[in-house]
Amino acid sequence: MRLAVVLGLPGQITRLYRPVRLPRQGLMHSDVPHLLLPATSGRSVCRACGRTIGRGELRFGECLPNPFGEGEMTLWFHPACAAFRRPEPFLQALGATREAVPDREALERAARASLAQRRIPRIDGAERSPSGQARCRSCRNTIARGSWRIRLVLDEGGRFSSGGYVHLDCCGAYFESSDVLPPILHFSRGLDEADREELGRAYLAGSRLRNPSTMPRVK
Repeated sequence: MRLAVVLGLPGQITRLYRPVRLPRQGLMHSDVPHLLLPATSGRSVCRACGRTIGRGELRFGECLPNPFGEGEMTLWFHPACAAFRRPEPFLQALGATREAVPDREALERAARASLAQRRIPRIDGAERSPSGQARCRSCRNTIARGSWRIRLVLDEGGRFSSGGYVHLDCCGAYFESSDVLPPILHFSRGLDEADREELGRAYLAGSRLRNPSTMPRVK
């Protein structure tokens, strides 16, 4: 849980960082850069969590060809959000800078863990099922009203759309990982401290069920 707490509360950056510009392979324009620099205005919004990025806070910008016209567009993220949601371009930017990045080692570990399993970047936090009508994308059974479910999002060229839900106890089978609590807690922005502690206990209590070696692989 310590990792989630550290990455969920980015500190204010008081010194200026030089932008890190990297060519992104496979894009329409070979000179499209990624950016790692402090926010200058406090008006940009993180594409992953929906919160504003405070003025002076370090932010990650993923630059992509504009699908609606000429030129490029920049998607801004908190560093921790980028580590979980956009691990590959974030690691490129992190590896190219020699500047001091707060919590650099923890951010790199989080990004590499997300990059190791293709579904982990889909995690968008946890909530209690309000109706009991949604079906789990892993086991296909309904998710009982009041039980914990994990929200999923799908990346559609820089836009994240709802991708359904999975049972908390189906995490191992769906994400093919036994440790996805850090991104779950990080994106559970609507939970108070008591709910976060209860979620953590429920996750740890069901750890045996989330051992990928004992669960069938899901296509």
